[in-house]
Amino acid sequence: MSIIRATKRGEKCPTVLRIWIDADATPKEVNTIVSKAGARCEVEVLFVSNHRVTLPSNNPYVSFVPVGIGEDVADDYIVDHVLKGDLVITADIPLASRVVDKEVLVISPRGEEYDKENVRERLSIRDFMHDLRSAGVQTGGPKPYGSNDKKSFAETLDRLLTRALSKQ
Repeated sequence: MSIIRATKRGEKCPTVLRIWIDADATPKEVNTIVSKAGARCEVEVLFVSNHRVTLPSNNPYVSFVPVGIGEDVADDYIVDHVLKGDLVITADIPLASRVVDKEVLVISPRGEEYDKENVRERLSIRDFMHDLRSAGVQTGGPKPYGSNDKKSFAETLDRLLTRALSKQ
């Protein structure tokens, strides 16, 4: 798979830290916040998805990584390419669990930071809810993405980027 960049071919970003976005279902507001943060902090931002994602123009730090169609293809790509110290943004708890084990920072689009302590609990709850739905129990869906979620996400992203970049 090749990376489609929003800049000139071969141009590299100056930092080691990369931000990976599981872009199959990430709210547009999150994509905008992360793209701006990438430019501000000079951090490479990689949108991984099996469908085309609109990238902001004139942002040399933003790239699109197209992956094939199929369940967990984007997740598998991220797991295979993420490095210790990178940051992943995903609402997918199983993906969060897989990358936390690689010592990667993980944030949900609602601003929740996942770590080795809480991701196992979240995965257990997710699996329990999946089992309930499979048994026919109506559990409802997630609440709509709102301004409080956006604010929480932006604050968590800023805090984690500041911490990660201070270690470089």
